[in-house]
Amino acid sequence: MAWDSSRPVPWNRLIREWLIYAAIMSAVFVVFFRGDNVVGAIAGVLISGPLYLAFGAAMAKFGYQRTRLKDVRRSATTSADASTSASISAADDTPRPKPAPTSRTAGGANRPKSSNRRKH
Repeated sequence: MAWDSSRPVPWNRLIREWLIYAAIMSAVFVVFFRGDNVVGAIAGVLISGPLYLAFGAAMAKFGYQRTRLKDVRRSATTSADASTSASISAADDTPRPKPAPTSRTAGGANRPKSSNRRKH
């Protein structure tokens, strides 16, 4: 898609996502880099904020919209409901065909002979 300056940028969503990321990564850095340079690691996380917001805004202007978990769940439940209702209605209309015999179901013509026979 082409750049469109009239496309809206979801600032609240971008800021919320970055704040969650920053909180988690800061906690991870504090736990794993206790005696080391924690200040530098947290400064790097803080510097990533404007970069993330600028990149997210540019992608939004190009028309990119990341699917939300709410949308994924909604489409999964509607498709599951549709497939379930379609399979139930198809099952009511026609009986299920009998599967073809195989050597494992002992319905085939080439059954192995029993090897338990004793010779006297």
